[in-house]
Amino acid sequence: MKSPSRRRTLQTAMLTGVSALAVALTGPGAGAAPNDAPTEQALAEIIAAGRSVAGPSGSACNSGSGTGSGNGSGDCYGGSGSSSGSSGGYSSDTVGVGPAQTSFLAAFAYGLANGDAAPPGANDWNCKPADGERPLVMVHGTWMNAYNGYAFMGPEFKNAGLCTFTFNYGRSNLIEGGGLGSVLPGVMGTGYIQDSADQLALFVDRVLAATGADEVDIVAHSQGGSMSNWYTKFDGGADKVKNLITYGATHHGTSLDGIGALGRMINNLGIDILGFIEIFVGHAGIQQTIGSDFVNQLNANGDTVPGIDYTIVGTRYDEVTNPYDLTFLKQGPGSTVRNITLQEGCEQDVSDHLTMMYSPRALSIALNAIDPGRHQIVCTFNPWLVGGGGSL
Repeated sequence: MKSPSRRRTLQTAMLTGVSALAVALTGPGAGAAPNDAPTEQALAEIIAAGRSVAGPSGSACNSGSGTGSGNGSGDCYGGSGSSSGSSGGYSSDTVGVGPAQTSFLAAFAYGLANGDAAPPGANDWNCKPADGERPLVMVHGTWMNAYNGYAFMGPEFKNAGLCTFTFNYGRSNLIEGGGLGSVLPGVMGTGYIQDSADQLALFVDRVLAATGADEVDIVAHSQGGSMSNWYTKFDGGADKVKNLITYGATHHGTSLDGIGALGRMINNLGIDILGFIEIFVGHAGIQQTIGSDFVNQLNANGDTVPGIDYTIVGTRYDEVTNPYDLTFLKQGPGSTVRNITLQEGCEQDVSDHLTMMYSPRALSIALNAIDPGRHQIVCTFNPWLVGGGGSL
């Protein structure tokens, strides 16, 4: 029988959850100023109890919400301490080319209906980088794909003379734990992030072999950033990547407007709520919450690896990776880190998590990181929610 204090704690947690869910579903208004973000230390204290999984879990692939079957390599990645559905999934090459887009909403809609399309200019396997340049690998985020992730930036990178390459990773269905979103055409990046990093490793090797280059630059959005970070740390990518440029990346996880943190608190009370949520958001979604096994292991030995130059971009209006400064990295030995808030010196760019990939300023930051002598960082308006490539 639960004690009165335990019941009160659970009631408080559930009420807090309802409030957090309401905030997450409604989101901030287009003209609303962002709230002050809590510090990383404050969040760590809030969810400290949730870093350990409540209740026995049996094997790494078993929990109260479902049973995983491994990922084909003998591993099973319970990012939340629970695993809904089996592991699995794959990556795929793009097929055909979609139109260039300046609006995120238009690109997202096209990508849902044409999930295998490439952004214009990508995947020319005969392209050879100019002297001093490297091929650019573009990595999309959760519930997105190669096309709608880079329908704006991809053509601009190509127009700047870069050899650009991209692919669809983390393709998994509902049975494989991809979550409800995976039933929609064009929804990728839902499988276990470690599996996706293995897929990235194979793709980078293909790019290097085709271009004759020794290294690549990577530009990555959201999960694509933390997944690429994992690749450099654990899958041999440290010697193959020169620039890692990320936008809204979940390097230190996200609170998902408090829902992720709340879920870990409830898990610690003995209720496997994260396993239930995982059914909806998929393996990768749960792995990106603060305090997950994935996030803890990703940063256990520091944020960076020697030899890589990091350019990390966040936006104050990020409603997915929040608090947004959790995306930033601390510089370690042998690396360089530039942490950039999109609005610093450019308040008119009100891009959110998704529309930042349709921001001319965000694009210019990547080009400047790749070749600072040729490209300057610009400041233009970019609308919240819809994105417009600098215009409505």
